Amino acid sequence: MAELEDPNEMPKLIAFLSSLLKRVAESNDHNQQLLHQKISVFHGLTRPTISIQNYLERIFKYANCSSSCFIVAYVYLDRFTQRQPSLPINSFNVHRLLITSVMVAAKFMDDMYYNNAYYAKVGGITTIEMNFLELDFLFGLGFHLNVTPGTFQAYCAHLQKEMMLIQPLNFTDSSLSLGKSLKAHLCFNEDESSSHQNQQQLAV
Repeated sequence: MAELEDPNEMPKLIAFLSSLLKRVAESNDHNQQLLHQKISVFHGLTRPTISIQNYLERIFKYANCSSSCFIVAYVYLDRFTQRQPSLPINSFNVHRLLITSVMVAAKFMDDMYYNNAYYAKVGGITTIEMNFLELDFLFGLGFHLNVTPGTFQAYCAHLQKEMMLIQPLNFTDSSLSLGKSLKAHLCFNEDESSSHQNQQQLAV
């Protein structure tokens, strides 16, 4: 889906991802099982004052990574929340998960990328914390970083479809893995352990 890789489409993609993550985070904030969720290195003591959209726009402005990185970061967030169901995205961890997922995606996808210290400055955290977040994120993914062309295209197709809808999120459909109590749009799951792709649910 070359459309989403077009730099001119990035503002729409960022706005959609921000809206989606905001709704997921707010839903998990009010989840009755919130007290049972683990506290991780991604959790801040307070909710950041910067909005998710402004934060993601800041990352896009200063990270200078390819458009594909944001799609891959989306894939990584999906995988992370599926593998770590006790760490659903909420208002206390979404910003750190975002900066970490984009940084890891840039390192994996792009030939040239900034170091951790730069991403830490962009994300408003220390380099030491950025290093810890990266390591924890990689272990949370099980170091499953490869994204096949088929998986990438499938995620792009889903995002493009949702972005075309006037009301992209319907909270009466199937549950997402990003907080299993959240009801939202149906997606697919990926299986890259074989040459065939299976239908699953998207975590984000």
